[in-house]
Amino acid sequence: MNAQKDQPDGQAETVAFLTRLAGAPPVETHISCVFLGSDTVWKLKKAVRLPFLDFSKIEDRRRFCERELALNAPAAPGMYRDVVPVVRGAGGVLAIGGEGEIRDWVVRMARVPTEDFIDIRAVGKALPPSLLDAIADAVALYHLSLPSIPDLWPDMAAIARGNAVSGLAAGLPAAEVGIWRDAMLAGLTARTAWSAARAKAGFVRRCHGDLHLGNLCLWQGRPVLFDALEFDEALGTIDVAYDLAFLLMDLEHRVDRAAANRVLNRYVARTGDAGLVGGLPMFLSMRAMVRAHVEARSGHGAPANEYLSAAMRYLTPLAPIVVAVGGLPGTGKSTLARALAPSLGVAPGALVVRSDEIRKRQHGAAPEQRLPGSAYTPEKSVAVFDELTHAMEVVARHGHAAVADATFLNLAHRGMVEDAAKRAGVPFLGLWLSAPRVELERRIAARTGDASDATIAVLHAAIGNDPGPGTWHAIDTTDGAAALTLAEALARSHIVA
Repeated sequence: MNAQKDQPDGQAETVAFLTRLAGAPPVETHISCVFLGSDTVWKLKKAVRLPFLDFSKIEDRRRFCERELALNAPAAPGMYRDVVPVVRGAGGVLAIGGEGEIRDWVVRMARVPTEDFIDIRAVGKALPPSLLDAIADAVALYHLSLPSIPDLWPDMAAIARGNAVSGLAAGLPAAEVGIWRDAMLAGLTARTAWSAARAKAGFVRRCHGDLHLGNLCLWQGRPVLFDALEFDEALGTIDVAYDLAFLLMDLEHRVDRAAANRVLNRYVARTGDAGLVGGLPMFLSMRAMVRAHVEARSGHGAPANEYLSAAMRYLTPLAPIVVAVGGLPGTGKSTLARALAPSLGVAPGALVVRSDEIRKRQHGAAPEQRLPGSAYTPEKSVAVFDELTHAMEVVARHGHAAVADATFLNLAHRGMVEDAAKRAGVPFLGLWLSAPRVELERRIAARTGDASDATIAVLHAAIGNDPGPGTWHAIDTTDGAAALTLAEALARSHIVA
């Protein structure tokens, strides 16, 4: 949050009134003043005209306040309350609402404790897996609730050129900005067919538009999105993957790649949108460039250079690989897959496609919701593995690493995922995990909040049908750290430089 700045002409009296009402000066950005009361927040849009917005007229400030309310209230019910006027009433006294001359408009919201903002929690990297999953769920359900906008193809090349202009205006090195712009435009051109297919499939929606950690908070015990971009419909009407990319980039920079990777994988587990990885290099880079010129404009040279370097790094291709992780229930397949994924391929690491999560999504259930036995018929399993192997091929063809997480007790399923890697033209690595029976039983008995419905009885039945590693590499997971080290070494040896 920025320090207090000079107020636009004509709003000083309103700012002074809201300051008295809140009991403290506002928190300011270049386009708004936010007044934090004990239980109420008032957000005033500054009467400014900038290259990308115009809040100079009071009727436009009202319109954008109402647009902000409409965009945010569904995602954060109760947090966004209403839009109210600041009125000069009888005796010339300013008040919220009532009769008199309308001096301005404010969005009225509930006060959220500072420690419940996700960017504040990220400072200490206090984002546990359960919170990361909840954040991904919130974003996924938000995106799924948005109507598709048919026949609209966002002009990402124009956005790229605009960011290059902004970068130069902010003082970023001209040579580096030029290299980035040319690489970005080339990458977008190479993805023309992908972008067109995404638009046709309905992935272009009126999204949040500014989905970084600072615009997520805990509200009524769960993460919610707030402060969606309200002043530019073109910048907000985008592929959901570009919306998600800001959050992933922010997580990688502020927390680590593992956090970004977990959110990516949980998001895809909830939406099934494995194909989004086709645009991630471009979208992560674009979001990093946005941050680079914002930081440079704010006089923060070191962060600006870090983001500029990241913007270039995201555009650098890395060889993909398809890894399959199989084994009996309780062998630690999902644990190893999650730990291995961040180290594989381009940012933010491999997409992990888990058969248990596919099955839950195909039945309209959350990952942790238990399914009846009827969901595990051979016919249902065919549908699960058809989707899993299709996702492996799609992800690998896009140059992104992929990890298939399933038991793979059926040798035909192993062949399916191996064939998917061959069709995509990428190396394949099969890992077969094992551990002593007593350890498997202990792990299954201790499970809580997991997508697997396997019980100890299911384990015992599977043991009788254990085909062993076959041609896959055997890894004992009794020592989890050693198992991960071995898996990483095997992956490195299989990746084509």
